[in-house]
Amino acid sequence: MAEQTNPYADWIGSTERLEDQIWLGQVVGMAALLDDTESEFKLGGQLPPLWHWMYFLPRAPWSKIGHDGHPERGGFMPPIELPRRMFAGSRMKFNRLLTIGEPAVRHGEVLKISEKSGSSGKLAFVTVSYKIEQNGEICIEEEQDIVYREPGAPVPAPVPAPLPDVPAGSWTNTITPDPVLLFRFSALTFNAHRIHIDRRYAMEEEGYPGLIVHGPMTAIQLADLLRLNQERPIASFTFRGQAPLFDLGPYRVVATPGEDDTVELSAQGPNGKTTMVASAKLG
Repeated sequence: MAEQTNPYADWIGSTERLEDQIWLGQVVGMAALLDDTESEFKLGGQLPPLWHWMYFLPRAPWSKIGHDGHPERGGFMPPIELPRRMFAGSRMKFNRLLTIGEPAVRHGEVLKISEKSGSSGKLAFVTVSYKIEQNGEICIEEEQDIVYREPGAPVPAPVPAPLPDVPAGSWTNTITPDPVLLFRFSALTFNAHRIHIDRRYAMEEEGYPGLIVHGPMTAIQLADLLRLNQERPIASFTFRGQAPLFDLGPYRVVATPGEDDTVELSAQGPNGKTTMVASAKLG
């Protein structure tokens, strides 16, 4: 790939500060979405890892929403015009979990922006740092990678195939996505991106074979596989998306304990291909 001159250099170092309340109602909603009927959540309890993505959300006025359902570009994030964008990966450190029912503050900073061109066309990469504090203590440190790219060729539907065997001692869960599941996650995260909720738009305008499963939801399902199968806290969590999942068939999430308190995780589509990889460090 060839590096391009960076027209968005002025956005490097851009910062924002957002305040929010870790509302119990959203926590109960996420538990319902994940079909978790066993856990008890209450005021003063702990917010599970990755569930902080329900808070500090961009709430642009309806008049400021673009054709794709995202807020108009610009502001804290650079106004990159490439039409397709995705939350491609994240690296998180949990110093302590957030307390449900208490206010919190998130500090954001744009760390890096780069543009490249390759066989798939133009690409832009934005890395953003977030620090979430509560009661004056930094609880979560996160770096997110956001990728923007040109429209590509239509994406074919996955052809169902047998899933690979998993290593002994692994935990697994199979999820069958549908429009109701995707709508509920969009509602909890105030995400109006039409690729998740508007089948006609996703297929006719962006060339996908169906609705796209939210990458963050898959990452949360991976982290929850750990939360519900063992008692140790998650000290750090890293994930990287490799391919989209669609509401066209079931997918599987897998967690395999390793050495040195690590757990390797992945999501596999109905064709058996890995669509997301992740790694967790247990405390």
